[in-house]
Amino acid sequence: DGINRYVVGAIIQRDLSILLLKRFKDDFMGGIYELPSGRVEDGESLDVALYREVKEETGLKIKEIKRYLGHFDYQSKSSRKTRQFNFAVTVEEPLEIRLQEHENYLWTDKNGIHQYMITDSVKKILNSFFHTA
Repeated sequence: DGINRYVVGAIIQRDLSILLLKRFKDDFMGGIYELPSGRVEDGESLDVALYREVKEETGLKIKEIKRYLGHFDYQSKSSRKTRQFNFAVTVEEPLEIRLQEHENYLWTDKNGIHQYMITDSVKKILNSFFHTA
């Protein structure tokens, strides 16, 4: 498929809401809300990358990977064709978010995802999640 970069994304749920992170305005795709996500390093498995990225981006520790929710492809800032694999996860308490790489975060339910700047690809994954949750 010409994919030369892999990314993992996590849907973290609290009650009926999911966690979204807001990119810094001066970043690539600045101002959008996205899932906690990040690049899979060379030689790293998807699950190891998911645990690492969630911890780096939110300060949260994954307790369990519940299920795979599908993937989508996009062009990265460096024009690399990228595939993002998305998973529903549970995390350990307490849910104290510590941002390192994002401007802000929010918890939103299935109705709220249409109120924020979110890519169509992420909305599709979120809709799939809410319809099977």
